[in-house]
Amino acid sequence: MIFWPFYDRGGIDKGLFWQILASLQRVAISYTLAAIVGIGLGILIGVNKTMSKALDPIFQLLRTVPPLAWVPISLAALRQNEPAALFVIFITAIWPILINTAVGVTQIPQDYNNVAKVLQLSRKEYFTNILIPAALPYIFTGLRIAIGLAWLAIIAAEIVMSGIVGIGFFIWDAYQNNNVSEVILALVYIGIVGLLLDKAMGWLQNKILPEK
Repeated sequence: MIFWPFYDRGGIDKGLFWQILASLQRVAISYTLAAIVGIGLGILIGVNKTMSKALDPIFQLLRTVPPLAWVPISLAALRQNEPAALFVIFITAIWPILINTAVGVTQIPQDYNNVAKVLQLSRKEYFTNILIPAALPYIFTGLRIAIGLAWLAIIAAEIVMSGIVGIGFFIWDAYQNNNVSEVILALVYIGIVGLLLDKAMGWLQNKILPEK
């Protein structure tokens, strides 16, 4: 498991490299969708106070649902393990992105909005020159929180959804076979990958938003 993580005997009998890679691929797909939808809805809600008041209670309710609680619903609706796992990651990761983006939009200084009115900026110019730059720190905060939640969600989803390659199912399969040492090793790998994901997002944030 340590010195030969690249073995592949077919099916779900693969080394830890392939197990983690499969999980990361699922996270990448769902996290990207969550970022696109979350930022888009967050901006829409942030600029529309009526919609914000109407939808905020629903969002606050849904974001408290644990990832595992979405598993049976996603399986019942989608009927397949792979899309169900992707949905669980998506629905877990979207809330911090959406909420932080909406907060960032509402926190834009009124002076900025006044300048936009004086200069008679078009909607496109307002979004690109004022709204997005002002909200970007909040957006990145949401993205950084969401990447950690996405990684946690894929582990939970794969443990429950048997028969798919991934680090979560690897842990469950090792437990079923009483291979506690493999479970512990997988936990170390999970922690390392989670740390690297967080550091990567922090590095990207510092590149786009350099500290003053």
